[in-house]
Amino acid sequence: MSAIFSHCTPITSDKAASLSSSFSGHNLWRSAQLPGKFCSTISVSSPASSPALRSRIACQISSSSAATSPPSSSVNVQAKSGQKDFLHISDFDKATILKILDQAAEVKALLKSGDRTFLPFKGKTMAMIFAKPSMRTRVSFETGFSLLGGHAIYLGPDDIQMGKREETRDVARVLCRYNDIIMARVFAHQDILDLAKYATVPVVNGLTDYNHPCQIMADALTIIEHIGHLEGTKVVYVGDGNNVVHSWLLLASVIPFHFVCACPKGFEPDEQTVEKAQKAGISKIEITNDPKEAVRGADVVYSDVWASMGQKEEAAHRRQVFKGFQVDENLMKLAGPKAYFMHCLPAERGVEVTDGVIEAPNSIVFPQAENRMHAQNAIMLHLFGL
Repeated sequence: MSAIFSHCTPITSDKAASLSSSFSGHNLWRSAQLPGKFCSTISVSSPASSPALRSRIACQISSSSAATSPPSSSVNVQAKSGQKDFLHISDFDKATILKILDQAAEVKALLKSGDRTFLPFKGKTMAMIFAKPSMRTRVSFETGFSLLGGHAIYLGPDDIQMGKREETRDVARVLCRYNDIIMARVFAHQDILDLAKYATVPVVNGLTDYNHPCQIMADALTIIEHIGHLEGTKVVYVGDGNNVVHSWLLLASVIPFHFVCACPKGFEPDEQTVEKAQKAGISKIEITNDPKEAVRGADVVYSDVWASMGQKEEAAHRRQVFKGFQVDENLMKLAGPKAYFMHCLPAERGVEVTDGVIEAPNSIVFPQAENRMHAQNAIMLHLFGL
């Protein structure tokens, strides 16, 4: 893929110094996006080899001449004027979610083209808190932030011991004095809420025991790429009613599609989250204990591990309870020849899904994994107002 940029007004060094955007009580540079130009959005529509390649860059010059200042923290947690964290998908309306997904596709196309001149995160740092380790979350955030010009700092489980060695509210107020954005992958959902409450910079939910919004944004992007649209599709999740299911339900409370969760009795998703999605009246929501009936007519069949991190002591018991909920070739046949298979990974092949299903032509688990980076880049661009 490639990108051809429309003409933008050149910016002198004096002019560039005055370009800034107010966000979360301090100014953020918006001039470090393309050399000699100030650009606010990108749209890339087709591969470089295609004569139909079209792209646009909307360029503007800010009239503001306000000086920049470093990220700052305040004991007064109400001082977060206008800040938007990314904690739950349902915190945003349909138009905003679709806008983020559009930008994810545009920036993905730009990166795929090999162009490395779009550097909106230049001069910015991100603190990445990992109470739970993860290959995909770390590499996708760190690589994505770096490709767009920023610098990410990894803070592992032993680096902070948030809530043990130091209170979450203190961690938040310290880190936001050094960094422009915080991403956290934690166990307790209250930890991400507290980080967002006390930090004066944007906080991104990299995963909690309750939800996994970045994953579902990547999933939505993947479905749009392969099916052409998300609205009106039938997505069937087979397995444990976990944090991934909760984020699917929250997305279904904003964007209309048919979502079915097929799980064993006693492993249904959170009742309040199901009720919220159903009461929104946006999507058709079904919770069932019959996976064979659930997958009929599905556009997407989705699975996840039966025992998540922190539940491994239950793994043997869950394997017994979840018998009949493995996504195998027979279940995919019931879904139909056009059904795609998705999995948020890591997968236990031979447990919740067979090797044959993951390796089948209609499996899109690896494009799905790649899209974590692109969806997260777009989320951060949105939070920065870029």
